Amino acid sequence: MMMIGRITVTYREITDMPRNLDTGLLRAFVTVAETGGMTAAGKALNLTQAAISQQIKRLEESLGTVLIERTRRDLSPTPEGERLLSLAKRLLALNDEIWAEMTAPVERGEVRLGIPYDLVPGYMPGILKRFNRCCPQTHIKLICHSSQDIRLALSRGEIDIGIVEELETGPGGETLMVDRLVWVGAIGGDAHKQRPMPISIGSETCSIRSPVLTALRRAGIDWQSVSEISNMDALNATVYSDLAVTAMLASTIPPGLTLLAGDCRLPPLPNLSINLYIAPDSNSRAMHELARAAREGFLWRREAAVA
Repeated sequence: MMMIGRITVTYREITDMPRNLDTGLLRAFVTVAETGGMTAAGKALNLTQAAISQQIKRLEESLGTVLIERTRRDLSPTPEGERLLSLAKRLLALNDEIWAEMTAPVERGEVRLGIPYDLVPGYMPGILKRFNRCCPQTHIKLICHSSQDIRLALSRGEIDIGIVEELETGPGGETLMVDRLVWVGAIGGDAHKQRPMPISIGSETCSIRSPVLTALRRAGIDWQSVSEISNMDALNATVYSDLAVTAMLASTIPPGLTLLAGDCRLPPLPNLSINLYIAPDSNSRAMHELARAAREGFLWRREAAVA
């Protein structure tokens, strides 16, 4: 213990203070461990053998342990060095990621994103917020179409990134999430009991339409169309008013509508994959950042649903 003016400082308080690791020393250590020698590490880092040796010595002194031992043929990590190696690699990877992120030029321009309208309310706010944090100068042009039309627009080069709903993931696609396709009706409604059953469903290019009609046909349930449109607000209005039932992904059911459970005696529907497609010639940072924001957005919703 010692007195500094009126402040009492114990030695324990000093040793408990945060310490910072020198990433330059860690990089020298990792390079020696991977190349097996001071000379090879020096060439890789454009330093002299003496400089590398000095950096290893400084790192060992700061950590209070021997990290590198000399064998007959080369140098190799000690048990303590092996323990440090994986941690050091992780820290250096994060260091390099931060450096690349913060020194990258500000991305401007426009990214065109195609997505079905039913996914917009539940998913796009989080995706847009994530994207805006890293690319605030990039404008997103949001294009809402059916999944089939989005895939077509992507092949024509009319959009840069497409998020679609499909029974299976196509070539070049990445599955963001698998969700249940379910029957939905008005709270307290009885449209599902009527025969023929009134349904509202998307247009011919809607990815939900085909599996729904297939399920009804196999179950032998007569049905009649109340609306066949892609505008979700108009389609949902017929369900809110109990004029029809519809089918949608479980994660997209809006407030005021309810899942029609198994006791409603409606046929089970298949799962749909929510898939991500990126234009083949995409090479801008903004496109890749938007794709990353989409992955994180769907991962967050998926984890929230499980919890």
